[in-house]
Amino acid sequence: MITLTESATTKVDELIKGEGEDNLALRVAVRPGGCSGFSYEMYFDSDIADDDETISFGPIRVVVDPSSSMLLQGATLDYKDGLDQSGFSIDNPNAQKTCGCGQSFS
Repeated sequence: MITLTESATTKVDELIKGEGEDNLALRVAVRPGGCSGFSYEMYFDSDIADDDETISFGPIRVVVDPSSSMLLQGATLDYKDGLDQSGFSIDNPNAQKTCGCGQSFS
């Protein structure tokens, strides 16, 4: 299952509060596509399936479907807000190669 850094947890909490819905979770998924074979998908979701894996980081619930969970084992979601780097990034030890944009992997 994926883990969140403290900065990612803080930013996701801020974004969920901005949505104004308390029951939202961050869904992280891996889908076929992208220039390297798979791409990451992240969005807020309130529809949690019985077979979804859920883990909490402080006030944040992260939800991952079973097929994505296998590809996200040991991965870390981070958030940076600086001049040289800004936004969310996933460090995934399961990725054998990534594309130049960092949004897809194989």
